[in-house]
Parts: sequence; C-alpha cells; structure tokens
Amino acid sequence: MSQATKRKHVVKEVLEEYVVPSPQQQIVRVLGTPGNNLHEVETAEGTRFLVSMPTKFRKNIWIKRGDFLLVDPIKEGEKVKAEINFVLYKDHVQYLKKEGLWPEAFSDTAESQPSSEASREGEQTAARSSGEEDSDDDSDLFVNTNRLHYSCTESEDDSEEAAAVASDRDEEEK
Repeated sequence: MSQATKRKHVVKEVLEEYVVPSPQQQIVRVLGTPGNNLHEVETAEGTRFLVSMPTKFRKNIWIKRGDFLLVDPIKEGEKVKAEINFVLYKDHVQYLKKEGLWPEAFSDTAESQPSSEASREGEQTAARSSGEEDSDDDSDLFVNTNRLHYSCTESEDDSEEAAAVASDRDEEEK
C-alpha cells in the first residue's frame, strides 16, 4: 500500500468512525509532547504518565496539548504506560457524552474549548460586518520585533543647513 493510500485510510478512520472505549481502555487528556512520538497525558483521576504514538498515526495525525485520546494500557511499561488507540475530536466527545461514557472530570474542559473557538469566530465575523477591515489603522498587524524602528525627524537647523549647501552647489555650478 502506498504512503498516500495509507494516510487516506488512517485519516478516514480517525475522522469518521465513532468508537466506544472497552473496559481496559482509558480516555486521557494530552498535557504536552516531550518528543520521540511520546505524549504526556492525564487521566480523569489525575494520574500522569507517558503514552506512545503508534506508527500508523505518525506524520498522519497531529496531536496538540488539550486534545483527548483513547489509550490501551501497556503492561510491561515503566515510564510509557499506554499506547494511543484513537484520537477523540469534538464530534467524538459529543457522541461519548450522549452515550454517557465521558468522564465527569473532563466535562468542564471539553465544553470550554469549543465555546472559546465559537466566540473567536463570532468576534471575527462581527469585525468583518462592521467594516473594520478596510480601516487605515494598522495597529492589529504583526510587528516584526527583529527590526529596529528608526524615526527620522528633521529639525529646523538641519533644513537650514541643507538649504545652504544646496545654494552653495548652485553657485559653484554657475
């Protein structure tokens, strides 16, 4: 199977299938990514440990801090105690809540994320509808802090000297 075909099937599986956790599986929240396809996670009880990303997800599915995962425990692991089985997106979380399988400890964090995204989208559409994007105010643009900002102001002395130099040049040419 080619890499593109594999990626297509993995992405389709993650986005379209709705899974129910088995008794040994856990729902966890990602706290960070120390590297080497490892992710630090926290369970609903507050236990922290590392999980590994299987090769089928590597370079196909991206996980960030705050995402929810479905993990399978690894019995022989000391530091890495589980392996990612499924990445739970917003639709999956809503499905698990409807089924009554979502942990209560994660209820407040799962609800706060989509609402903050919705409020940002609402602010952006309000700004577009009010016509602010056509204004001449560039204060909301990105400012490159790697460049020094020089402000040039001419004093009266500088302008008088420049005029005198220009008149001297004119006289020399004649």
